[in-house]
Amino acid sequence: MNLAPRNLTAANLTVPGRLTSLTTALRPGELTAICGPNGAGKTTLLRALAGLEAGPVTLGETPLATLPPRRRAQEIGYLPQHAEPAWNLTVEALVRLGRLPHRTARAEDEAAAQAALTALDCAHLAARGIHTLSGGERARVLLARVLAGQPRWILADEPLASLDLAHAATLLAHFRGLADAGAGVVLVVHSLAHAMNHADRVVVLQNGRLAADGPPAVALSEEVIEHVWNVRAQWTGPQGARALSL
Repeated sequence: MNLAPRNLTAANLTVPGRLTSLTTALRPGELTAICGPNGAGKTTLLRALAGLEAGPVTLGETPLATLPPRRRAQEIGYLPQHAEPAWNLTVEALVRLGRLPHRTARAEDEAAAQAALTALDCAHLAARGIHTLSGGERARVLLARVLAGQPRWILADEPLASLDLAHAATLLAHFRGLADAGAGVVLVVHSLAHAMNHADRVVVLQNGRLAADGPPAVALSEEVIEHVWNVRAQWTGPQGARALSL
């Protein structure tokens, strides 16, 4: 398998009624935040980048649609916004499902699953049934399943939505570490402060079109926020700990 870093690129991507002529090339080793008002097309873009919507998306030079499902699952881990397991599996069994794309030894699979559980503070939940967990606990376990697969790209739709402050901070630090280690991390986030303070790059959507794409200070400037969200706001505080005042 080719281990060289490869961009994940959408070229003139159109999904009727949801996205129009959108082009962006995301880079491994970066944490990219996708932002925009409700209905802007954020989830649709993330699904397209995961190969779940028809459209011209490539991984390096390879059209995503041509990759066999197992290979695509090895490359890209996707966490939807609303994921509800149908069966009340134990947490450990659910997380180990993240290893299905791989043909590795049982010991390696177990080690990867345990590492993911530990990273997301879920190891103590291993024997619990998934349906017995709180919303925040379930969100962390479902992300652990994605991370257990050790994908080169991690695409997560609002992964911070159900988390308390401490777990959100821990998860953001974990995503930062994954990007620094060379993975491509792409997150849909509603908190513009999270995007400003933690992302390397921000993609802003408006009505299914690309409104801004660049470093946080540029893509989330006060002028862009007023234009896209129709809100006058001001950034305060030092770099890395900025807050948005309305």
